[in-house]
Amino acid sequence: MLIKMVRADFRKNKAITAVLFVFIMMSALLTASGTNMMAEMANSLNALFTKSDAPHFVQMHTGEINHGEIDKFAENNNLVKRNQTVEMILIDGFNIDMGGASAGEKNNVMDHYFMKQNESFDFLLNLKSEIINVSPGEIAVPIYYMQRENIKIGDKVKISSQSFQMEFTVVDFVRDVQMNPSIIHSKRFVVNESDLETLNGDFGTVEYLIEFQLHDLGSLSAFRNAYESSSMPKEGPTIDIHLFKTLNAVTDGIVAAVIILISLLLGIIAILCIRFILLAAVEEDYREIGVMKAIGIGQLEIKKLYVLKYAALGAAASIMGYAGSLFLNHLFTSNITLYMGTAEKGALLNLIPVIAVILVLLFVLFFCFFTLRRFNTITPIEALREGSIGETGKSRLNMSINKRKRLNIHVTIGLKDVLGRFKVYRLLFFVFLISSFMILVPVNFLHTIQSPDFINYMGVERSDIRIDLPQSEQAAEEFRQIVARIGKDSDVERFSATATSRFKVMNSEGIQENMMVETGDFSTFPLEYLKGRAPLRENEIALSYLNSREFEKNVGDTMSFVMDGKTKKMVVSGIYQDVTNGGRTAKAIYPYNPDTVLSYKISADIKPHASIDEKIEAYAGAFQKAKVTGLKDYLLRTFENTINQLKAFTVLAIVVSICISMLITSLFLKMLMAKDRSQIAIMRSIGFCLRDIQIQYATRSMTVLFAGIIAGTAVSNTIGQSLVSFFISFMGAPEIKFVIDPIKAFLLCPLMLIIAVAAAAMINLTSIKRTNIADMNV
Repeated sequence: MLIKMVRADFRKNKAITAVLFVFIMMSALLTASGTNMMAEMANSLNALFTKSDAPHFVQMHTGEINHGEIDKFAENNNLVKRNQTVEMILIDGFNIDMGGASAGEKNNVMDHYFMKQNESFDFLLNLKSEIINVSPGEIAVPIYYMQRENIKIGDKVKISSQSFQMEFTVVDFVRDVQMNPSIIHSKRFVVNESDLETLNGDFGTVEYLIEFQLHDLGSLSAFRNAYESSSMPKEGPTIDIHLFKTLNAVTDGIVAAVIILISLLLGIIAILCIRFILLAAVEEDYREIGVMKAIGIGQLEIKKLYVLKYAALGAAASIMGYAGSLFLNHLFTSNITLYMGTAEKGALLNLIPVIAVILVLLFVLFFCFFTLRRFNTITPIEALREGSIGETGKSRLNMSINKRKRLNIHVTIGLKDVLGRFKVYRLLFFVFLISSFMILVPVNFLHTIQSPDFINYMGVERSDIRIDLPQSEQAAEEFRQIVARIGKDSDVERFSATATSRFKVMNSEGIQENMMVETGDFSTFPLEYLKGRAPLRENEIALSYLNSREFEKNVGDTMSFVMDGKTKKMVVSGIYQDVTNGGRTAKAIYPYNPDTVLSYKISADIKPHASIDEKIEAYAGAFQKAKVTGLKDYLLRTFENTINQLKAFTVLAIVVSICISMLITSLFLKMLMAKDRSQIAIMRSIGFCLRDIQIQYATRSMTVLFAGIIAGTAVSNTIGQSLVSFFISFMGAPEIKFVIDPIKAFLLCPLMLIIAVAAAAMINLTSIKRTNIADMNV
């Protein structure tokens, strides 16, 4: 009997059932896809680290090394399982032409390292996750360049200088456990050992990766302290396996989290629809419910009549959503597959999306029972006497029509109905609010990350030109020459020079750790600080957000540093945001020691009459060992992969939101007009024309839409901004402020919603012409 009643209800409300089915299905689909994306990322990341045999601790070093001393240190340390020293040739982008790329790589922010395949561990893999082997004259290119420059197998890579030229054929692409993501400004190319020797003879800038694997990863902190307190080479940053995993996972992890968030929003819309439909059904059946209670049918049995329909609908939609996710998973995980490869998943990982979909279904059923809790207050006598649950009620707001002479009478009637029966329109309002939210948050964040202002979240001063000079034997002299050249350039309006060094700092447990500290002038190009200000005295230091959290320091607290062999107390003057270098940096004006500098940086602003692009070109030619980039290019190269994924997601969010708005508008108007059928018939019988009634209903939907857009905009710029900040806080920027494009955010996006909703309303309002008083039951 129950099944027959459910089937009859489905046939009676086909459109409503179809819309609800779509929403629950989409919510289940995105939930399954998002959780599968996270499971796939974790599984592929572990497989990548396993197949490449990733190092646990890496010390980058520029300068001379003694291989024997390093090996002896490893042998004498019981924590070390094995070690190796990787030699890499650093070649400036000015000397590299990849596949005939128009601008070459001369202004690229990336460091290009050429090396042979490793012998012991830290293997560089191809797209099949196999260890790369190349013959003389062949080269394996990082995946980053395959994507960015559209390089294909068989393309040529030319390396040249004034007296040297060498050409390689691309035979493979590199998956690099250390340097995969675009946010890492270093990339490793694999060449044959004989070719590496040839390059070393003409491009003598050699850098090293001193790598260690430990018996127990839990002893990583102890080993780091042992290494840093030894006399081993340290002219460069240290990186560990935890940071490798974080940097590899951060982009796809954020995308997966956002997909799950969107699925939750769709689920909220679905349960709002169910609530609206359930209350309408209960009101319609109010007397029948009273009769059933009067003859002794229990409340639980009556609830089953209503819940069974949505249980069947939710189960079918959830199954379809999960099935659909199986076909779409490759789209969501394509970037993961490209950069990390694939790996066979265990039964537990395959069950995660299934469990997530089951939770969506249980959430829908729980909300059905929660909505029907008002059955507990219905008495048979009250139901038979009142005949209405009172949810829609009468208008209690007195909006006098004769006082609104400037407004069209039918527009006034529509406004009066919205204000008087706002409970009825809550569903539509919240749907429009959520749709606006789903559109504006991705649009605003995309514009923010593409804006020059995003440099504030990278711990970098905003300037027209950035010049980076890596450490080398001649770096200090070259740095002085560059500073002198820029200081004499009449086209330069202002500039500042800084140097990054590594200092030892005492943590809360009394153990010394290394900290990368940038020293120099921070008043010319000031940063925006979360708390406090830039360092002004030699005993002051500003910390990045993640460093302040890790060391549990706030503005005014002191830290113990070892500088020039002496312990020095430094006062925290400010805390800033930084998503680069693992989010762990610091700034001070303490004089640097050229012997311990890891890199140099010069920031410069160009006078209005001079061309920034021409100046970048001139500096790139003059300072061939430095990387010269403009602000826009620096941002693009750093976040290119993230921006491309965010663009695709933004388009998807806009399309989904518009479809949601149109579907719910159609559903709502159909139900509202069905409820008001007798009222519509009476209006037509007393002389209201079709156009007059359509104006009333169009006014209702458009009024709610405008209110939803306004509320959605406000929520996007507050709660939405906070959500984005929450996700980015794990990278080092906890207080993102949207840079809003007013034309897109306040004109184009609302206009798209308005056009879509207006079209849906006009299509559905044509059904009014079929309503007349002869159809009423009297």
